[in-house]
Amino acid sequence: MQVQEAAQVGAQAAWSMINTPGSACNSLSMLPATKNCPGLNGAVTAAVQSTSLGSRATLATGSPSESYNCVNANGALQSVGSLSSKPSDCSAAGNANTSPGDYIQIAVTTAYAPIFPGFSVIGLRGASSISATSLMRLE
Repeated sequence: MQVQEAAQVGAQAAWSMINTPGSACNSLSMLPATKNCPGLNGAVTAAVQSTSLGSRATLATGSPSESYNCVNANGALQSVGSLSSKPSDCSAAGNANTSPGDYIQIAVTTAYAPIFPGFSVIGLRGASSISATSLMRLE
């Protein structure tokens, strides 16, 4: 739960940079944020590490990542375009009447060391880290 919370706090920090008046990147014209907002990684990292995990929580390789998504006929998010060219609508997901959203994904990982090795499912599997992701629409 702590790793999931760290990922959610990181996604909220990214949203705040775009949507809070007075912030460094306060403008939808700064989207995609991973390309146009120079302080994004630092703000997300600081937010992730402000949780109870502290510096043990780190951004996973490739995080934050951003993409254009639409809700498809099954109610699931579907990627519909690259950051270099925003699609004009959601026709790729079967709904030409809506606009795609810019979503940011924050992936967080932390080292795992069981207190009692061998007495937990994760310990038996030999897992050495726990990861979680959070996805948030920026626009």
